[in-house]
Amino acid sequence: MGCSPEDGDLVEPAKKVKVPKDVADAVKTIIRWAGDDPEREGLLDTPARVARAWREYARGYAEDPSHHLSRTFEEVGGYDEIILLKDIPFQSHCEHHMAPIIGKAAIAYLPGDKVVGISKLARVLHGFARRLQVQERLTAQVADCIWTHLEPKGVAVVIEASHACMSARGVNTPGVMMTTSRMMGIFRSDERSRREVLALMGY
Repeated sequence: MGCSPEDGDLVEPAKKVKVPKDVADAVKTIIRWAGDDPEREGLLDTPARVARAWREYARGYAEDPSHHLSRTFEEVGGYDEIILLKDIPFQSHCEHHMAPIIGKAAIAYLPGDKVVGISKLARVLHGFARRLQVQERLTAQVADCIWTHLEPKGVAVVIEASHACMSARGVNTPGVMMTTSRMMGIFRSDERSRREVLALMGY
């Protein structure tokens, strides 16, 4: 489906929340362990800032991404071809080092008898991404959610991302992109359909 009233409104402003003392103290402990003094001027407000930032980074835990697929449309003028949203930016955090994962996704489906507003595909992605993640699971969760709740003939999800746990530590190799994909329905069973959707995605 085309635009809905919420299209483009992908990021909601974070609410100012009171930071529990134990959370602020935990951040102070990390600062001390890293070798700095949490009581120096430049770091005095850092524990509260970090805590509020993590409330925002992880706000996907407070939502059910499938909710975004609950309002569907059946009047599409007989359209029965692939629907694709690509180059969707997202950010997440790796569950192993809590380091940023920054990337983009392409999400496609071949509708059965219902479609959703285009922004909803991005909202499903963001709902799962705003949690501690691994890219493989994120890819599967997005595809499975669309498959279950839209009941399409096919779903294809491809995600490309860089991982700070690899670029900023460990092997220290920046500029490397990881690609994961999940094909379901006709995009998995039919080679021609899979090639078509991948070509539309630019692969």
